[in-house]
Amino acid sequence: MPPLRVLIADDNPVVRAGLAALLATTEGIEPVAEAPDGREALRLTRLHAPDVILLDVRMPGVDGISALPHLVRLAPVLMLTYSREPDIIREALLLGAGGYLVHGEFTADDLIRAVHDAREGRPHFTPTAASILLAELRTSSQPQRTVAQSTERVHNSVVFGLSSREVEVMELIAAGMNNQQIAATCFISEKTVKNHINRIFAKLQTTTRSEAIALWLGTARPGVSGHG
Repeated sequence: MPPLRVLIADDNPVVRAGLAALLATTEGIEPVAEAPDGREALRLTRLHAPDVILLDVRMPGVDGISALPHLVRLAPVLMLTYSREPDIIREALLLGAGGYLVHGEFTADDLIRAVHDAREGRPHFTPTAASILLAELRTSSQPQRTVAQSTERVHNSVVFGLSSREVEVMELIAAGMNNQQIAATCFISEKTVKNHINRIFAKLQTTTRSEAIALWLGTARPGVSGHG
């Protein structure tokens, strides 16, 4: 299988060099180009056709946010930046970023995993971005919830005997988050997330996420589970 080809866009040459060195020593990944700004990132993307783009936010000239809508048409983009402002994170996600990693909140292994997953369309978010995403989900879904739906959620938590933390985890499962994203959002380990999920499945008498979501959202009757 050919290596995953990555373009790095960051105005800091030290950051670019560090990322390139890390990726170059990782089996199955090849850094193919480095860009100091959004304009050069777009030119080099067209030239090299990378599988994934690592994109900084603040760069001189054409910044990452300005270049993002053009770059996402050409390859999956993973934001890799020091910028942690909620408005910037929201805009990046709305413009099509396939993940948002804040420097200092991830390890080298986290980055490698995120790069591989970006090509497959699986998003990654470090805690700051995950918290913003969760807040956005709650805010955007609130106007669409009817009183009956909200009452049913409360009723379900009582019927199934879920703790407040299990309710929070179940809400994140229903929002489509994976275990890693839930762990980052709740500031707990993935092992703890798995333990919560196992208890939730036992209480809901389900074996899969889809069954649990169906019950939690009220699209299946409590006590009835499928085999999907």
